[in-house]
Amino acid sequence: MNMFNSQKSAQSKWTWYAIGLVAALLACPGRGSAQTAPPTPVQIVALDECDPTTFNAALGSDFCKNVSIGAFTTLTDLFAKAAQGQPDPNWDFEPDVLKIKKGTPILVTDQGGEPHTFTEVKQFGGGFIPGLNSGEPTVTECSDGFKNLAVARTRLLQGSSLLVANLAKGDHYFQCCIHPWMRVKVEVSEHDHGAEK
Repeated sequence: MNMFNSQKSAQSKWTWYAIGLVAALLACPGRGSAQTAPPTPVQIVALDECDPTTFNAALGSDFCKNVSIGAFTTLTDLFAKAAQGQPDPNWDFEPDVLKIKKGTPILVTDQGGEPHTFTEVKQFGGGFIPGLNSGEPTVTECSDGFKNLAVARTRLLQGSSLLVANLAKGDHYFQCCIHPWMRVKVEVSEHDHGAEK
């Protein structure tokens, strides 16, 4: 009987040790199984200087919601500059070049007054509005404008943001399919290089 109680006591002790060990592992996971915080997104902003009066008269009320103080570009001037091969530099993505570590997400925010897209293309070229292409042919990725689901998914409305994640190692080219001179080159590497203009 004594031997039975001794075995039962030892078995009970081991049960409590096992429960304690499991509880300790759950409370303090080992170094190899610890979760790391997701990388902090880097930001790209879309900028423009649309003139609310002329843009809204031609394209509908509230199309241009520009609230910046200073000079605006009229819709006519925007097309005229593009036709001359000198598109308005106030329509821009910032930064123009971004170097990131693989796995770093990109948050693109439209801080301008009108819609844009942030569409990945194989090479830079024209968008889906021929009058704004400065003579460049439309790139395949921008064909058919917002009828193209791939373009529609990258649309940015004034004040909205788009998250771009999981870019493979290498160079990636993004442009606005409306204002195709708005361009960004994203260089993705295995090492953290930070952002650069």
